[in-house]
Amino acid sequence: MTNWNLAARAAKMNPSVIREILKVTEKPGIISLAGGLPSPKTFPVDAFAKACEVVLGHDGAAALQYAASEGYAPLREAIADLLPWNVDPAQVLITTGSQQALDLIAKVLIDADSRILVETPTYLGALQAFAPMEPQVVAVDSDNEGVLIDDLAAKVGSGADKARFLYVLPNFQNPTGRTMSESRRAALVEKAAQLGLPLVEDNPYGDLWFDNPPPAPLTARNPEGCIYMGSFSKVLAPGLRLGYLVAPTAVYPKLLQAKQAADLHTPGFNQRMVAEVMKGGFLDRHVPTIRALYKHQRDAMLEALQREMAGLQVEWNSPEGGMFLWLRLPEGMNAIELLPLAVERNVAFVPGAAFYASDADPRTLRLSFVTASSAQINTGITALATAIRAYPRST
Repeated sequence: MTNWNLAARAAKMNPSVIREILKVTEKPGIISLAGGLPSPKTFPVDAFAKACEVVLGHDGAAALQYAASEGYAPLREAIADLLPWNVDPAQVLITTGSQQALDLIAKVLIDADSRILVETPTYLGALQAFAPMEPQVVAVDSDNEGVLIDDLAAKVGSGADKARFLYVLPNFQNPTGRTMSESRRAALVEKAAQLGLPLVEDNPYGDLWFDNPPPAPLTARNPEGCIYMGSFSKVLAPGLRLGYLVAPTAVYPKLLQAKQAADLHTPGFNQRMVAEVMKGGFLDRHVPTIRALYKHQRDAMLEALQREMAGLQVEWNSPEGGMFLWLRLPEGMNAIELLPLAVERNVAFVPGAAFYASDADPRTLRLSFVTASSAQINTGITALATAIRAYPRST
């Protein structure tokens, strides 16, 4: 009998709580407010059909061949031109989704038992990407404006125990939907520079603002002290698996080597397709249609919550963009225990505990407002309120 000896790091790998919950949503009739899936209504299928014809017609052989690990040069140039600070295309690395960027950063910057810092709460997918490298993940206290600077300074460590980086999502954060304020960004970048602490800035949602764009990126304020991550999943289509990172010259070569070892390069055909679609200012015309749809869906959810949660002592925020809303249940309730009661009533959400590196708040949960229709949102929030009322209370 074959004896498979798994690496010790394999024990650190766990299934995605979100993906396990998404399996529940396959049940007929379930309204899913759980997944972080962009609305299929936003996918520019016609634009990609035309781009496919152009790419295959003009340079099909090259599009289907092996390619440079750094990425397709015209796409790297287009990305550099999009970003709101002076970016050399040579600093841009195309990745297979921004999730791969997290994996590459983990491989290059984390040793076993290294201290790394994250927000409270933070993106579950980042915790999963970092876990195999066996770091010591330390959660920095956060409020509705982002990380608290004093707590960051207290937890950065020193000497061999000094944190390798702080991972942060300033814009319409997953899971909370919050946005870091201008004053907090300025203070964070200044303090990180004083501490010599690198920042890993993840910005998949930054273009999805509703009324006003968010403040300038952290990386724009100190490019040499940050790695910046972006994605085309939320503004074009997630199935392309196309993301990118922008890194300083001190770390870029090692990230590139990690990329080469992982998959040689991100699919060149996909890269050329996106580069073709982006021509002529397409994103300037397309992204506002996504913003309008998502704002409408957010408003529908806020109205439903205001109506259905009256008297239930439930708290929620009002995100200024992105895809998610953060909700907190009354004292004594647990979102994990609430979930089966909600599923019985044909609505699903994601319990918030999975997004904490430590000391999870069991009363929190994440709702997504972008995939369900306004009618489904109304029905789903009504069902969620009914589940909350049915939750057994201690006497």
